[in-house]
Amino acid sequence: MQRPFVYNPPAEPWLDVLYLDKDILVVNKPSGLLTNPGRTEHMQDSLLSRVQQQFPLAQLVHRLDLSTSGLVVFALRRKAEAALKQQFASRSVKKIYRARVWGEIAEQGMVNAALIADPTQPPLQKICQKTGKAALTYFQRLSFDGQSSLVELRPVTGRSHQLRVHMQSLGHPILGDAFYAHDDAYAAAPRLLLQALCLEVYQPYSSQLLRFELEPDFD
Repeated sequence: MQRPFVYNPPAEPWLDVLYLDKDILVVNKPSGLLTNPGRTEHMQDSLLSRVQQQFPLAQLVHRLDLSTSGLVVFALRRKAEAALKQQFASRSVKKIYRARVWGEIAEQGMVNAALIADPTQPPLQKICQKTGKAALTYFQRLSFDGQSSLVELRPVTGRSHQLRVHMQSLGHPILGDAFYAHDDAYAAAPRLLLQALCLEVYQPYSSQLLRFELEPDFD
């Protein structure tokens, strides 16, 4: 179920830079800000446009949903862009997310369910094992408060809306999810409670393993 949407991106902080070297830039994206510009004029403000105001050569190598907060890495040189995109394509990048989901989810498990765009409800995705693209997520419950569970999510693949659809498919939609949550789960939080909490990439020039980790922005 899609709900009414007005794009009103947060202005503070304008750009939260966590790491910078000659090849890469790592920033903390707030919930409510597009990773890259939308199609219409009023949706041109984005993480990419803000980054390029300070770093004109910066290139996006992966994305987070508008409502998801957390770590995003940019390439600052063409060779770095190619190297980082290859890391994402080969699934050598390690990503850890944190989410709060409806109900008491199992202590741990996995969801192996292929995803495809839903042509009747863009930009929604849906599970389709016959024609969808492979999508795999591991999860672990961290706590349960009587109504919702705090979970750690480790996606192996990086499909659009993967974590949101996979959690919904288990009957545990992410709280505040305007696309996939039922009314009670949607009303239980003022935003989508999903954060890209940890990211591991290899520095494109030195091949050094770099690990970035944020403080959770919800409990």
